[in-house]
Amino acid sequence: MIRENQRLLNILQIILDAVVLTIALYFAWYMRVKTDLLGPGFDVWGISQYATSLLFIVVSYTILNYFLGLYNPQRTNKLGSEIKQILKVNVIGLLLLITALYIIEVSDYSRYLLAMFAVFSTILMSIERGILRGVLRYIRGKGYNVQFILVIGAGDLGEKFVNKIKENYYIGYNVIGFLDDNIPQGQKIADSNILGQIKDLERIILTHTVDMAIITISSRHYMLIEDIVNTLEKFGVKAEIVPDFYRYFQAKPYIDMIDDIPVINIRYVPLDNNLNKILKRISDIILAILGIIATSPILFITAILVKYSSPGPVIYKQKRVGCNRKEFDIYKFRSMMVQDNEEYKWTKEDDPRKTKFGSFIRRTNIDELPQFFNILKGDMSLIGPRPERPYFVDKFRDEIPKYMIKHHVRPGMTGYAQINGYRGNTSIKKRIDHDIFYVENWNFLLDVKIFFMTFKSFFKNAY
Repeated sequence: MIRENQRLLNILQIILDAVVLTIALYFAWYMRVKTDLLGPGFDVWGISQYATSLLFIVVSYTILNYFLGLYNPQRTNKLGSEIKQILKVNVIGLLLLITALYIIEVSDYSRYLLAMFAVFSTILMSIERGILRGVLRYIRGKGYNVQFILVIGAGDLGEKFVNKIKENYYIGYNVIGFLDDNIPQGQKIADSNILGQIKDLERIILTHTVDMAIITISSRHYMLIEDIVNTLEKFGVKAEIVPDFYRYFQAKPYIDMIDDIPVINIRYVPLDNNLNKILKRISDIILAILGIIATSPILFITAILVKYSSPGPVIYKQKRVGCNRKEFDIYKFRSMMVQDNEEYKWTKEDDPRKTKFGSFIRRTNIDELPQFFNILKGDMSLIGPRPERPYFVDKFRDEIPKYMIKHHVRPGMTGYAQINGYRGNTSIKKRIDHDIFYVENWNFLLDVKIFFMTFKSFFKNAY
């Protein structure tokens, strides 16, 4: 829910930025042409001609906003730092616009208007972000759009952190309680309960809603911190550390800040950036629709042949674990005989459960085509780690270190592990290594590479 809200917020920011840029251009034109503040208001261009540059302005400024972090969550940043980035965007954006006008040899674009546009866009974007920040703080202050935080360590640092959270309630963090080995369960620290000892971490994750864990124990207990981080990643819970040496920093480092307390991210996930998520989701929807249209004859013929090849439904639905550990029904063309009870074992090359036609559609991966509809529903992405059944997720979670990290992103029809040959009855450890690489190194070029490499490995290791 929080991530969905963040995506909606980013869409709203992009729309508001486009509106603000349009208003800034109009104000600049009005001041230059309709008033005498900058000298005689004569100009050979009307507003409609200046409006033709809006597409370039909106696109270039949106890209600049993205690369300078203005679409990242601003929960813990000061407004001043955001305005500094807005100023950078407008300086670079103005230079890009001037360069574009020079390249296409446009000489009638008023230089005064360009200067006024830069001033108005900077002011209006700053006002827009200030108002939006105020609205979000008000909403979070009312208890909406919050993240549930577990604090591990109830010493002086943990208590100070929680007090800072409560002082800065607009950030939207809700502390569910502490884990600590030295304070009895049930006792309150900073008006938050001690939920148990650190050894109870797994139980707390399974019985409470935990979006993030904040580790505030001393760094000298590095072995214990490592165990805590491993447990959190085992269950796919994000972890951040408040270092006990923060008081020695002379200035704020380039890390997340909660007031004057630095918070170090444990693992970088590019798709935690909401604009990245939005752009990937848009591309998924477009490609899924194109995929359905392009393969519709195959879908239709396969559905008929599956129906007549053996008794049972055409589409086989199976529970899988997706993004944020949520279960969903994955769609496939049925390739096996209908069974009374689901067997928890891998499909083999000579598996007797497969039908003759089922062997063909599995070998050619045609059985996977209905997953285009999973993509449209939002359960899956075109490219990402392949989803697994809950039974195997529970099994591998205990056996494979960092297995649950793959669930930080949407699962895919194909993925980095698959193009490298790790699918079907292959090494789970190697598969997870590739999945983690994808999660931590995602970018559009990597998705493009996987998309085209998928066709090269299309007929490999599919049972």
